[in-house]
Amino acid sequence: QVQLVESGGGLVQPGGSLRLSCAASGFSLNDHWMYWVRQAPGKSLEWVSTISPSVGSTFYANSVKGRFTMSRDNAKNTLSLQMNSLKSEDTAVYYCANDRQGAGRGQGTQVTVSS
Repeated sequence: QVQLVESGGGLVQPGGSLRLSCAASGFSLNDHWMYWVRQAPGKSLEWVSTISPSVGSTFYANSVKGRFTMSRDNAKNTLSLQMNSLKSEDTAVYYCANDRQGAGRGQGTQVTVSS
């Protein structure tokens, strides 16, 4: 069964850091383009980052470039999103997904940036 499960969210102060994880089952992450997307309260789904299969090239939305880092652990079949210098506008539910529109995403993990 193909499944994605996100974890690692929480409450963090502005300027803080969090590391999100996404565990995949039923397929190999290394064979697919994979994405992080997020949805802030009252807003539509927003693309955050992408990682390519095999080589692992990464791409980021301008809003997170230089602060977020996406990576993949092939041995564990997991994705990570290291988020630094967090801002209040990063508050959202974060999902890993099979495309920029959020296809195949899991239940998500809540990230709240607030003092």
